[in-house]
Amino acid sequence: MENLIFEERADQIHRKGEKPYQMSCDRDSLAGAVSQRACVFCGSRVVLYPIADAVHLVHGPIGCAAYTWDIRGALSSGPELHRLSFSTDLQEKDVIFGGEEKLHRALTELIDRHQPRAAFVYSTCIVGLIGDDLKSVCRKVSEEKSIPVIPVESEGFKGNKRAGYNAACRAMFQLMGTGATDSISPLSINILGDFNLAGEIWIIRDYFQKMGIEVVANITGDGRVADLQRAHGAALNVVQCSGATIDLARMMQESFGTPFIRVSYFGVEDMAEALYSVARFFEDRDPRIMERARDLVREELSTLYPKLQEYRKALQGKKAAIYVGGAFKAFSLIKAFRLIGMRVVLVGSQTGTEEDYQELHDITDEGTIIVDDSNPLELSSFLKEKDVDVFVGGVKERPIAYKLGVGFCDHNHERKEPLEGFVGMLHFAHEIYTSVMSPVWRFVPRKSSHSGGELSSKAMGGCTRLAGLSA
Repeated sequence: MENLIFEERADQIHRKGEKPYQMSCDRDSLAGAVSQRACVFCGSRVVLYPIADAVHLVHGPIGCAAYTWDIRGALSSGPELHRLSFSTDLQEKDVIFGGEEKLHRALTELIDRHQPRAAFVYSTCIVGLIGDDLKSVCRKVSEEKSIPVIPVESEGFKGNKRAGYNAACRAMFQLMGTGATDSISPLSINILGDFNLAGEIWIIRDYFQKMGIEVVANITGDGRVADLQRAHGAALNVVQCSGATIDLARMMQESFGTPFIRVSYFGVEDMAEALYSVARFFEDRDPRIMERARDLVREELSTLYPKLQEYRKALQGKKAAIYVGGAFKAFSLIKAFRLIGMRVVLVGSQTGTEEDYQELHDITDEGTIIVDDSNPLELSSFLKEKDVDVFVGGVKERPIAYKLGVGFCDHNHERKEPLEGFVGMLHFAHEIYTSVMSPVWRFVPRKSSHSGGELSSKAMGGCTRLAGLSA
């Protein structure tokens, strides 16, 4: 393989089996490497934006406000105030003389016009440089309008995306403990770290409700300010995207004594274990809850497994690469690919921790490349080296795959099909099948340049039969 790795990043890349495991992670991106990782401001927006009945105001230049609801399709079952992107649109004059007065006017106008339940004000790089006092402005407007106005300390230059997650958690925590909890069931949870992409949180809530569990707050997909204010009354926090919301779970445990467990809703194995883990927690309060969980899993799998076997026959032995934001998705994706007969040869994330990468090392096959905070140059070289059949990633990875003639599966913000839950596993298998087995790959240089690359007539027939594709 052509050496395309920056010397300074060598310790953030590991090839399993070549040498003892050791990886560096969770550090600032290398200047000049055009990292796939996002900034602090982006991390805070990812977490907070799905709160649907709050105003989200970006205090900064208009360019930062391009990161909107439509970049992260977080659906709402009610209000859609989060779909409106607001910015103070700081200009050169504001940079020189300060933007506090402009921020005050913007907040006052937005609150009067939209009557939100709360307002989040995001600090951007330029605000950190000019020194606007967000806290004092927010405190003043909160007193004037009698609603929570919360500063989000998310200046982009302060660190990486994980720092943005922490800023969002600290902002949300200011709402905790201010709502009434009298009516909350003893069998109650908060769902943390799910952002309701393609309506996924509704699928998960339905599973828990069938088990007899009350969901107090969605944090933050389809979220509501009032639910966040009473979330401290739930008996358990169920944390999925650990990087995004684990800090909030720890804050709630320390301040309110709320225990938490970590789960994943992607893939058959992890979805079932998520339900069982919650059931085990509540068994002493409801002896029949585990039975209901098992009945639910059994019912779902009875229809799912026969359909998965059809895809497995065609996909057996194919190779996949994974590069996602949160490492928790990578764990589940590896298991999901094994279920449909595929082998993961490259896996990485933007925000993984030491514990995350150790777990990835433990569950991957020999020869797998594990990478932290990669860049397009590295990813391209790894995809070519491993000759993968499908690449799972987000919006920034899609062009890399298509330029190399590799199938792509969007597992990030923009997807329109739910991939969580048991039904989500079926959607995932179908998308991988149609991507890998599409006849279009016969015409790309990657496949046509070596023998055995073209689809066989048998595979083509299977493709047509199951996916309705034609050459």
